Amino acid sequence: MNSFKECSFVIHGLFIAVATTSLANPSFGQVQQLRQQQETVVSDPIIQQIVDEANNNSQLEDLAFELLDVVGPRLVGTPQMTKANDWTVEKFQSWGIKAEKQQFGEWHGWERGISHIDMVHPRVKTLAGTQLAWSPSTNGKAVEAEVIVLPEWKDSLDFRSWLPAVKGKYVMISQPQLTGRPDYNWKEYGTPESIDRMNDQRISLIKAWEENIAKTGFSANSLPSILEEAGAVGILTSFWSWEFGANKIFGARSKMVPSLDISLEDYGILHRLAARGHKPRIKVETSSKSLGIVPSFNTIAEIKGTEFPDEYVILSAHLDSWEGGSGATDNGTGTITMMEVARVLKKILPNPKRTILIGLWGSEEQGLNGSRAFVIDNPDIVEKTQAVFNLDNGTGRVVNIDGSGFVHSYDYIGRWLSAVPTTITKEIKTNFPGNPGSGGSDHASFVAAGIPAFMLSSLSWGYFSITWHTNLDTYDKLVFDDLRSNVILTATMAYKASEEPELVNREQRVMPAGRNGQPTAWPAIRQPRRTGVGY
Repeated sequence: MNSFKECSFVIHGLFIAVATTSLANPSFGQVQQLRQQQETVVSDPIIQQIVDEANNNSQLEDLAFELLDVVGPRLVGTPQMTKANDWTVEKFQSWGIKAEKQQFGEWHGWERGISHIDMVHPRVKTLAGTQLAWSPSTNGKAVEAEVIVLPEWKDSLDFRSWLPAVKGKYVMISQPQLTGRPDYNWKEYGTPESIDRMNDQRISLIKAWEENIAKTGFSANSLPSILEEAGAVGILTSFWSWEFGANKIFGARSKMVPSLDISLEDYGILHRLAARGHKPRIKVETSSKSLGIVPSFNTIAEIKGTEFPDEYVILSAHLDSWEGGSGATDNGTGTITMMEVARVLKKILPNPKRTILIGLWGSEEQGLNGSRAFVIDNPDIVEKTQAVFNLDNGTGRVVNIDGSGFVHSYDYIGRWLSAVPTTITKEIKTNFPGNPGSGGSDHASFVAAGIPAFMLSSLSWGYFSITWHTNLDTYDKLVFDDLRSNVILTATMAYKASEEPELVNREQRVMPAGRNGQPTAWPAIRQPRRTGVGY
């Protein structure tokens, strides 16, 4: 899921209270009980076979291991993204599914090397942190220097007069946190008085910090380039995710010196020492490499239709990720689920009426670039696409489906959902006709072109604070029982969509009025970034 300002998280942020007995590491008995519940006999033998295959011959664990542990995180422009494209193509082909990687653009190539970050004064401590994506390197050399904090300035002239002080220093540019405890922990144990006091202090500190940055005349995003031009040897940040041990990990804003994200408490140690005059020093060694301009790909696979081979049902997920963790829930889970759906359908339904196309998109995190390029580059496919099913927000079972603004979506989504076992659909809430997504995930690329495309929104499992773009987005957060449910749901809906006698109605809703009282516009087709560096 990408992080651009255009993103809409209305659907993704929906919290639904449900009773659950599913555990991250369930006992054998719990797994057997769950499978028995899901294996309720259904009238359609194809669907019964889908349920049996998904539950009794699941490949999800193996796919997760190969993608997340062996390939690893999949930042656009890195060798790991290329490995991911190659691995997905080979895996599809091993199942007898035609697949290829299709170039849609290019990006600045970058390869991560080692990152060592150690405090060497006033005491020795190895710091928890990482070099940010596309960050310049120390070229394998250890660069030791003092760490300094941002002072309070009177105005931009005062800032300019201070700038020479950064020469030869590591500069901390993130606000230190007042607390490393998430709000729910305060709510559970804090007194009302201490919670109010903490919140008041935090609000005051945030306001003071933002006002101080504004006095420089620059934004927080542009500050790194100003500091490196003034001679700073590195930029230190800490982007807390409001959860124990979680930091958001994005890309570097510097172009000449390394940018490093430091964990909340280690950043706090450095900031407290520097602010109180102890002049902490750190030694940093990184060995990342710039690889020049490299191609960017989508992985495209298909199970050819028999009756309507030139009409399509698209299984959609983005393959790329940020690389603070291993890209497990954003969007390794979507990728392996759609791959597993394709495997199950190829085995159970080798000759569908319509072509089942699987799109694993590249560079979603930089603005839906892979899917936007596919929509523009393949008008014949887009024109005859029956439906797009997209997965992109975590490891949880699907609990919400929005009609994406299509007037008749209630009819056909209702038909397809009614075929899914009720053990899978009992928690799903729907919203018809809903509203068209404007850019939060890849289904929006198709919605903009007038194609019925639907986000299969998942139960949170703490997605936005714990794993979304964080260092904690790793294999151990996966909940395979929920993913198996999503395989059954998506495979059944794709099967039923492919069996429809004709293409579904694409009539769009009348858009609601905006703040000015005038109707808002249906989202427009957006051009992808076909070349880029960093953000």
